Amino acid sequence: MAHLFDLVYVLTQKEIKVRYKNSVLGYFWSVMHPLAFALMFYLAFKVFMKVQVEDYPLFLITGLFPWQWFSNSVSSSLFVLIDNASLIKKLNFPRELIPLSSVINHSFHFLLSLPIILLFMYIYDKSPAWWLPVGVVCLFLPQFFINYGISLAVSSLHLFFRDLDRLVSILITLLFYLTPVVYSESMVPDNYSFILYLNPVAGLLINWRRLFLGQPLDVSFLLLSFLYAFVIFLSGYVLFKKLSWRFAEVL
Repeated sequence: MAHLFDLVYVLTQKEIKVRYKNSVLGYFWSVMHPLAFALMFYLAFKVFMKVQVEDYPLFLITGLFPWQWFSNSVSSSLFVLIDNASLIKKLNFPRELIPLSSVINHSFHFLLSLPIILLFMYIYDKSPAWWLPVGVVCLFLPQFFINYGISLAVSSLHLFFRDLDRLVSILITLLFYLTPVVYSESMVPDNYSFILYLNPVAGLLINWRRLFLGQPLDVSFLLLSFLYAFVIFLSGYVLFKKLSWRFAEVL
């Protein structure tokens, strides 16, 4: 078992090194990306369209940082097996560790972004709740397994359908606008509110925002997130294992 942990560590370290190779600012690019989008959405929705949301910049980043964790995990998983083709062909080890290392990499960067959110909370005079660390754990776990489950499915299917990356890009864009990232869930009409429950990411984003704004978590969305995490991870893992025996053949 210890050698598997060592392998995950080495693979994750490799992911981080590749990400920041020849990068001057390194980690700050991970932070600047959602902040740049926050500025763009602030101008579009608050300045131009006059959306009535209190403390809109804080509102935006509390949704954009968790969203970036999800979208980056899924997008990078498309090529993670292809990028490690030589390793898959030469060594016999659990192939699911490769997507796992990618998801851990993006999870690590999400955790490093939390101080930025806390800084914005301080700027907008929002005091963290005493149960903030517990809330982070309660939301981190289901999102991690949702990210990992989708990554397992996407990374394995992309080996057999090489244009899947275009479809995934379109679906992530559609999902972004169906998720209350730049708007509040209260702005969704009642006859469309069922979309929030069908969207596996929506409940997480709603609760991340409630957590950072000092509001109690929505228990129904929290339980639904754990249910989605279980179903998505199990489905992704089963699909990955069914296809893994052919990976070396198609690479």
